[in-house]
Amino acid sequence: MIDWKLVARIAGSVAGEREELNYSGKDLGPLARDAEQRILAYTGLKPEAPLPPPELVSRRGWIDANVATMRPIFADLEAHLPIGAFDATPIGRAARSSTRAVLSAQLGTLIGYLSQRVLGQYDIPLLDPHGEPRLLLVVPNLVSTATRLDADRDDLLRWVTLHEVTHAVQFGGVSWLRPLLASNLRQLLEALELRLQTPPQLRLPSPVDLQALIASVRKGELAMFAVGREQRPLVEGLQATMAVIEGHAEHVMDVVGEQVVPTLPQLRAGLEQRRSSRTTPLRLLEKIIGIELKLRQYREGKHFCDTVVERGGIVALDHVWSAQSALPTPEELRNPERWLARTGASTVARSTS
Repeated sequence: MIDWKLVARIAGSVAGEREELNYSGKDLGPLARDAEQRILAYTGLKPEAPLPPPELVSRRGWIDANVATMRPIFADLEAHLPIGAFDATPIGRAARSSTRAVLSAQLGTLIGYLSQRVLGQYDIPLLDPHGEPRLLLVVPNLVSTATRLDADRDDLLRWVTLHEVTHAVQFGGVSWLRPLLASNLRQLLEALELRLQTPPQLRLPSPVDLQALIASVRKGELAMFAVGREQRPLVEGLQATMAVIEGHAEHVMDVVGEQVVPTLPQLRAGLEQRRSSRTTPLRLLEKIIGIELKLRQYREGKHFCDTVVERGGIVALDHVWSAQSALPTPEELRNPERWLARTGASTVARSTS
């Protein structure tokens, strides 16, 4: 289904590779350790294993890492596609080849575009329970963003590091979080498998079919296109979970950042403007499988976490990681008071203070 060599080649071309590794790698270790200590002190989370070391990467390095993460997902999809049946005829083989090339070009273009904008990423292979996570900092984008915002490079690096280390602490300190996301992703893939079983009357995909599939990939709606609207509750629940993950990281990076990032207000204002102007989401996985977080959901996630802390302190927000059942529903994400009422998190917080 995907020609990964073509994907990498197109992505690299779109990325406009720049090898400006202008940050000093020797400073990353102490920076990350300081961030980890401050985050642990504030959140109370305790990772079960050492966090991955931060890595300075180029855009091509980020592309390679994400291609490696995405390949198992698409391999799982491709294993259940009835595309082999089309090889029986020349027209079928031509249709398959055309679809492969178009989808690969679309995917490569998307990855290349995102590689120009990502500042940092906690990269975790969800479908491989033994896969090692990586903490990536994309140097050319940090350099260009600091220049565009007229921001202090060290402050920007520290702030982005706080965000990504928070993600590492989340997944390292909440034992059920990674398996939950992996399970939800597999449910989506299983639903997709059922819909892609060879129909009784095998037919070649029409131009309309191909256009709809390509449009779904471009808009980040592949999951909805493939698994059907009956899976919307699963997709929306996954969106809410990822919004909490992002909102928690946004909250923590701001609270902890006040201690160590003098230009935090300027950076926050610049980041909000940068997000408002973007046309695609930052997270490749969200985009491809159709669970992308819209700008509204990022804001809802942060608003949820900020509101919970205002009502009950960080102890109340910590309750969100106590069990899978403590995660907010999409409705509770928009109305934190309902989550507080259901879980009693603010009461627990008062009793422990």
